[in-house]
Amino acid sequence: MKKALSMIMACAMAAALLTGCSASTPKTQETTEAVTAAETAAKETAEETTQEKEKESETAGKESEAQTSQEEAGEKVTLRVGSMKGPTTMGLVSLMDKSSKKEAEGSYEFTMVTAADELVGQIVSGSLDIALVPANMASILYKKTNKGIAVINVNTLGVLYVVTADESVGTIADLKGKTVYMTGKGTTPDYVFQYLLTANGLDKEDVTVEYKSEATEVAAVLKEQEGAIGLLPQPFVTVALAQNESLHMAMDLNEEWEKVQGEDGSRLVTGVTVCRKELLDNTDTRKAVELFMDEHYDSASFANLNVKETAELVASAGIIEKAPVAEKAIPYCSIVCLNGAYMKEILPGYLEVLYQQEPSSVGGELPDDGFYYLP
Repeated sequence: MKKALSMIMACAMAAALLTGCSASTPKTQETTEAVTAAETAAKETAEETTQEKEKESETAGKESEAQTSQEEAGEKVTLRVGSMKGPTTMGLVSLMDKSSKKEAEGSYEFTMVTAADELVGQIVSGSLDIALVPANMASILYKKTNKGIAVINVNTLGVLYVVTADESVGTIADLKGKTVYMTGKGTTPDYVFQYLLTANGLDKEDVTVEYKSEATEVAAVLKEQEGAIGLLPQPFVTVALAQNESLHMAMDLNEEWEKVQGEDGSRLVTGVTVCRKELLDNTDTRKAVELFMDEHYDSASFANLNVKETAELVASAGIIEKAPVAEKAIPYCSIVCLNGAYMKEILPGYLEVLYQQEPSSVGGELPDDGFYYLP
């Protein structure tokens, strides 16, 4: 800058001197005018240069702020998210769709599997950052990873329903002396059902439970055997009702659980979302996780408020083959996104019930407070 001003002044002075030498008498006024013109030109040039630098500085500042904002939002961190084919993923399909269209605020890679064990292995190995898993599996993972994961939300409440054509069945107590068909002996649905029987004053001898290997087998019994009673999860309930118009949902186990637990008790929980703690311990990746939590909440809300559109996404993702079936099932899939203090309020009691039924179902011990991520 200084060099440019010196050159302008030198040229102006030279022009003034040359003008003076060509005349027979000194032309002081012309010389003064020339110098003044040079000073004015130099001043204007300096002002223009200053303005350009200020603009450059302002632009750079805005770019820096934008970059900082992006980093704070976690946009540059790609989270690898895994989920199971079923209700837990139904609340995620809107975000999955946005992500595929580059419309999500965060950056994600989604993986959907058919068995929870696949997610467990990938979380343990570090190939997944976040996973939507059964609640008891999260407790097992907490111990398996030496407290290396934390629950960031509850994504699905109970999805179990008693289905029958028997009009005399409306409460747990009504099951006395009857046979109930269900899947998963020694699994969480079994433990939940046994807990509800005991809480309603029934012994194991009061209700005969016949276990089938798959939900489709239970649905087949309900279709073929008049008056049969089945315990099924969604969306198999909706499929069974579509196959047999005489069937109805006699009980929602969410309601039966809440009757037993009372107003301040726990909730019946199916799925939770866990995250590797190393992401929560780092400022940049923690912001990315919290952004995911916000977008997951929006996605779950979209599923409940826009059932028809969500049903199309569910069918496209291959979770349920036909959108009309998905549309009927979604309202009964208990899709939620509960985090923070409320999550901490409702989840421990559910795990406690499972622990009392079978300690190994939650990893042999109940998780401590480090299990719950409270932003």
